[in-house]
Amino acid sequence: MTATFEIESTDVVIRTEHLTKVYPNGVHAVEDLDLELHRGEIFGMLGPNGAGKTTTAGMLTTRVIPTSGRAFVGGIDVVQHPTAAKQVIGVVPQTNTLDRSLDVWENLYFHGRFFSMTAATAKAEATRLLEQFRLADRRREQIQALSGGMAQRLMVARAIMHRPATLFLDEPTAGLDPQSRLALWEILRELHGEGQTIMMNTHYMEEADLLCDRVAIIDRGHLLALGTPAELKRTIGADTVVTVSAAGDLDALARALESDLRGVERVDRVDNTVRVSVRGSEGVLPAVFMAAEQRGFVVTDLSVAEPSLETVFINLTGKDLRE
Repeated sequence: MTATFEIESTDVVIRTEHLTKVYPNGVHAVEDLDLELHRGEIFGMLGPNGAGKTTTAGMLTTRVIPTSGRAFVGGIDVVQHPTAAKQVIGVVPQTNTLDRSLDVWENLYFHGRFFSMTAATAKAEATRLLEQFRLADRRREQIQALSGGMAQRLMVARAIMHRPATLFLDEPTAGLDPQSRLALWEILRELHGEGQTIMMNTHYMEEADLLCDRVAIIDRGHLLALGTPAELKRTIGADTVVTVSAAGDLDALARALESDLRGVERVDRVDNTVRVSVRGSEGVLPAVFMAAEQRGFVVTDLSVAEPSLETVFINLTGKDLRE
């Protein structure tokens, strides 16, 4: 019997309806998630470790069975038709899954053959991708000889070898050095420019801000906010964030700054600092310093920055994104 699939809007590549995952130990990893991912965009799932990002990706890529709700990739119900769904997705997990018994070129070639490419097509694609991913000079290298950044680029190349409709990346730059991270960002921008749809999980706010067309901020399995990075940052209502370190009762300092400063939108106690979101930046540092000193606090450090996605997360949850 031939499977039939729902017809999606031409712009919608991924859709979830009340998607939920509760593990046997009672942990609600994902709760009632509704999402739509558009064709050709880089969509980021941003949140701390344990937020539910990996579980969401697992359900969309058939590795995790939802407790309830539905999920579609390219119009295919991933629970009802997992084999068909695997044909239209590419997955780059957190761990290195390259075949160590094969060299760099063979990892690509045999992946293509597994997805029913002819020998000639697989050979040509493997060679082309190694050029694109700056790995041509490593084509006969053994996997264990690759650096972390090279191995990650090879896993991305392998994941798109069969030209999937959607590429899933789970914490793609975790553990990479800054140079390798920038090199991978460049590759992802190239794929985006070619029209590749990408869904990526990350807990790096800079990565989400620089790469993603839209970002979903999640925590404890719940969707907290969704929009472009610029839209999300505009929800702060402030254009400057001052971080204050001081000796003494920081909760009392937070209350004092909220009371004494002009243009304050919000004050949060985060770890061992107080973060003040204000409108305008002119003269804000001396104003904060003087307000703290007049209340008897000894300021040990002051810094100023523009609102970030981490600021949005703190406003939503009252905690640091890195927790």
